[in-house]
Amino acid sequence: MTDHTDNSPQDADWWRQAVVYQIYPRSFADANGDGIGDLIGITRRLDHLADLGVDAIWLSPFYPSELKDGGYDVADYRDVDPRLGTLDDFDTMVGKAHRLGLKVFVDIVPNHTSDQHTWFQEALASPPGSPARERYVFRDGSGPDGSLPPTDWEASFSGNAWQQVPDGQWYLHLFAPEQPDLNWEHEDVRADFLETLRFWSDRGVDGFRIDVAHGCAKDLAGPLADIGRPQYKGIHDDMPPGTHPYWDRDEVHEIYRDWRTVLDSYNPPRVAVAEAWVTNSRRVLYTRPDELHQAFNFEFLQAPWRTPDLAKVIEESLHAAGSVGATATWVLSNHDVVRHASRLGLPPGTDLEAWLRADGRLPEPDRELGLRRARAATLLMLALPGSAYIYQGEELGLPEVADLRVEDLQDPVYGQSGGRRKGRDGCRVPLPWESTGPSYGFGEAAGWLPQPEGFGTLSVAAQDQDPDSHLAFYRAALRLRRELLRPGAPGSEVLGEPRRKWGLPAAAEADGVADTGDTAMGEAEQLLHFTRPDGWECVVNVDGPPAHLPPGEVLLASGPLTEEGLLPADTAVWLRTGGGESTEAGAEG
Repeated sequence: MTDHTDNSPQDADWWRQAVVYQIYPRSFADANGDGIGDLIGITRRLDHLADLGVDAIWLSPFYPSELKDGGYDVADYRDVDPRLGTLDDFDTMVGKAHRLGLKVFVDIVPNHTSDQHTWFQEALASPPGSPARERYVFRDGSGPDGSLPPTDWEASFSGNAWQQVPDGQWYLHLFAPEQPDLNWEHEDVRADFLETLRFWSDRGVDGFRIDVAHGCAKDLAGPLADIGRPQYKGIHDDMPPGTHPYWDRDEVHEIYRDWRTVLDSYNPPRVAVAEAWVTNSRRVLYTRPDELHQAFNFEFLQAPWRTPDLAKVIEESLHAAGSVGATATWVLSNHDVVRHASRLGLPPGTDLEAWLRADGRLPEPDRELGLRRARAATLLMLALPGSAYIYQGEELGLPEVADLRVEDLQDPVYGQSGGRRKGRDGCRVPLPWESTGPSYGFGEAAGWLPQPEGFGTLSVAAQDQDPDSHLAFYRAALRLRRELLRPGAPGSEVLGEPRRKWGLPAAAEADGVADTGDTAMGEAEQLLHFTRPDGWECVVNVDGPPAHLPPGEVLLASGPLTEEGLLPADTAVWLRTGGGESTEAGAEG
């Protein structure tokens, strides 16, 4: 096995303020020219991420898969898909990442397997009531002859969540039919995933991202009950918390207490972050000291670009995480959502599903506005206490590729919804590395999803030497953040909440700066403004008129100030207002 020398920080709490870069392996870099990204391609491009200034990488699934859901239909949890490489390739990648000072997270998919998994194939070959079927959720159908689904449960990708097999029984799939749900009451299931955690931890993996962490536990005692209406990835408001038949049940926490024991058995301990589409008050339960370390904060991603909405999400997120001794997470894009460089350039209230069906033309996004807001949102995200998760390509300002042809779509969402939802392929288009070529440097051939014309102008090569580029801005922001948060440096304390000054006076009130403390914002208050420990601050003008900044040195701005030195709308700055050491960084990225 390849050497896993780890030159990254050994502090067991490194994850509390880390910047983690998500790699969607099939779309990152293709080394063998087959149009699909692979592990060797990732290894060759790791220097880009080290230069970018991130602390860790997170790989979406690279396991053997029929790709019925972009790799989240896993046929073998302890191997590499041959199209993406080998276990030796994985070891080489981890070894190089560690030498560059990068931690490595991998995706774990515990709610369901692929229908090609050996367990499920064994279940199909076994009769109803057999031990092999007990690892999954098989039930007899409803109706006089059992020809109807057992319940009205709806799959997250649309349609009924049950699939009938030839002998008449039905199995549960909360996502695609090729993704049968596991029965987490079965001891084989629990034991096998503990072994999977050990397998990758032994190979040098530093942490795990847990897919659909809120979905594993289900109420399987007695007859299954209908729930009355479909619900996508959410919880019914009229159900007591923790009692939904298959989302966010209280029993799910027993699973992660077992996982935490395994994670803590390593030195340094391995880390886990949950994908749990639940409210703040429920999400913090996943991050109690004896469970997982963090959970994704989707309220921040979904918040409208308005000062009151952002302030509310930030306050609630910091309070919730602090209540269990965790740190908050901040994310603007990932492989499941419309890229924020496009999303933030759309009118408020735009129906994103309808926008995608219209190939991104109704309404036409304001590209310049989207990029300006994306930079401001990034400075806000990187200044907040906790960890930031970056999705591949956002450092290039990549837009959503919303005009993919129907015949090019790969996401099962399109077919399963009958075309009502176009799916998530638009954020998964292969990255452009070079300005020219059949796939703009992604590989020697066209990628598995078509790249739009002009993608080369957004490539790494096109932006690399441009001091005004989106890439240069990200590099400057991450370099400065690391400086400000290094041990003993100004702002390095991240466990406590920052002192907030939600709202400064508008430009007309030029004399002095109003400090409203932690009170609710009034109608006249327009800015997000908070102070980090030891003398640096973040100020964001979300949607107001140009405003005065507090006295201090501008360390970094997401865009130009006005000629009068005022902070315009859709712009953020980091300021030094205390007596800390000076840090080398330009006023603009």
